[in-house]
Amino acid sequence: MQDFDLLTSPAVQEFIQNAIKKKMDALQISTALNKAGYSNEDRAAIMDYMALVPKFREKFYGEAGKKSDKFLLCDRLALEQSTAQDIGKYKANLWSAGQQGLVMSGRPVVHDLCCGMGGDSYFIPKDFDVIGVDLDEARQAMYRYNTQVVRGTAGETILDDVREVARKNSSADADSKRPADFFTIDPARRAVEGENQRDLRNLTPTFEEVLEISRHYQGGMAKLPPGYPTDEIPQDAELVYLGSHSDCRELLVLFGKLAINPGKVRAIMVDKEGNVVKTADGTDAIWSGSLSDIQAASNKDAEHDLPGCERSFRNATSESDLPVGSVSNFIAEPTALLIRSHLFGSVAVAAAPDAHLISEGIAYVTSDSPLPAPAFANFQILDKCEIATSAVRDMLKRHNVGKLTMKLRGVKLDPDEEIKRLKPKGKESAILFYTRFKGEKIAILAKRI
Repeated sequence: MQDFDLLTSPAVQEFIQNAIKKKMDALQISTALNKAGYSNEDRAAIMDYMALVPKFREKFYGEAGKKSDKFLLCDRLALEQSTAQDIGKYKANLWSAGQQGLVMSGRPVVHDLCCGMGGDSYFIPKDFDVIGVDLDEARQAMYRYNTQVVRGTAGETILDDVREVARKNSSADADSKRPADFFTIDPARRAVEGENQRDLRNLTPTFEEVLEISRHYQGGMAKLPPGYPTDEIPQDAELVYLGSHSDCRELLVLFGKLAINPGKVRAIMVDKEGNVVKTADGTDAIWSGSLSDIQAASNKDAEHDLPGCERSFRNATSESDLPVGSVSNFIAEPTALLIRSHLFGSVAVAAAPDAHLISEGIAYVTSDSPLPAPAFANFQILDKCEIATSAVRDMLKRHNVGKLTMKLRGVKLDPDEEIKRLKPKGKESAILFYTRFKGEKIAILAKRI
C-alpha cells in the first residue's frame, strides 16, 4: 500500500509543484529529494507518483489540468480504469434525468460499487450523496481523499463485497443508514492467461451478478467494454455507447429509473468537455435504434471469420441490414460509435437510400453520394483493382500517387511493409484501402473529402 500520508503532505506536494514548474528531469528530482533527506523508498514512491500527476490532471481536468494545482491519490492501474472528465460530465445528465419520479426521502444516494479511486463519482451531480464500496482499503483511501478534492465533500466508504452491499440495500437486515437509491458499477476485467486481450465476458462481478445487483436499487448504470456482447442484456434496460470522433470509450447499461428509453440503444458523440457534438445541420450527434435489432446484429458478428482475420479485425467489423452491392462513387467509414452500436446501417440508409456494403460483415459503406459527418468519414473512389503488387502499382502510377495512407479491413498485412513493396512514385496523395468485395480481396484507391 502506498504511503498516502507522505504523498499528501504539504512538503511533498509543494516539491512536486516546483519540480513540474521548473521541468526538472528524473536525475534532478532524485538528487533534490536525496538532499532533502528522503529515504530510497520515499524517493521511489514520490517519483512514481510524480509520473502520474500530469496524467490525472489531464484526464479529470482537461486543458485546465495543465495549470491545476490539485492533487489526487491514485496508482497506475486505478488511473487507467477511471472514467475521464469528458465521459463523466456527459453522464451527469443521465443521473439528473433518472432522478425524475424517484421515490425517496431527502437527497438521492448513489453506491459507487467497485469504486477504485472514485472516477465514476466525481461528476455525479452534487445534490447526490455518494458512497464508495470496495474490498481494497487503499482504493477506499483514494476515494475519500479524491471525492473531497473534486466534489468538496469526502464520500463515505464501505469496506465490503459489492454483491453483499447490494443485497443488504433492499433487505430487512440493512444498516440503519438510509438505503441508496442508485448504483454505478465498473466490473473489473480479468486477462485470459496467454492472451494480451481481455475476455470481455470475464468480469468481476459477472454481468449475471450485475443484473442481480440492479434489482436492489431504484436505478443504476453498469460500465462495460464497448465490444461486450449484447445478447445478455434485458429488454427493459437501455444501452448508451459513449465516445468521440475517433473512438468508442464506454458501453453503459442503464437500469430502472435511469433507463429513460427502455429497450433502446443510443450512440452519443461528445467533445473534450462532455458536450454533445453537433452535426453539420446543427443537430446533436446522437443516433438511436432498437435493442432487439442490435442484439440480432451483434450475434451475427461472431459468424464472420474471414481468412487472415484475427480478433482485431472482427472488432472493427459489424453486421448490419444493409445489402451487399457493387462499388459506387464513394466509400464511407463509420465512426467507431456506430460500428460498436451496430447503428451505422440505419444511419446510412436514412441519409442515402442507395447505401450498401461491399462485403458482408465489413463496416465499409458505399453510395453514390457522401454520407453525413461526423457519423462517417467519406472518401471519393478514384480506382480499384485486385490486390496484386503489379496491379496496385499500375493503379498508383495511373493516378500519379506517391504518398499513401493505408486502411485495412478483411486483409492481414503490415501497412508499412506493403507501402515499401509498392514503391509509390508521384506527386499526389491518396488513401489505399485493402479490403473485401463480396468476400474477395480488393484494393480501392480514394481521396478523403
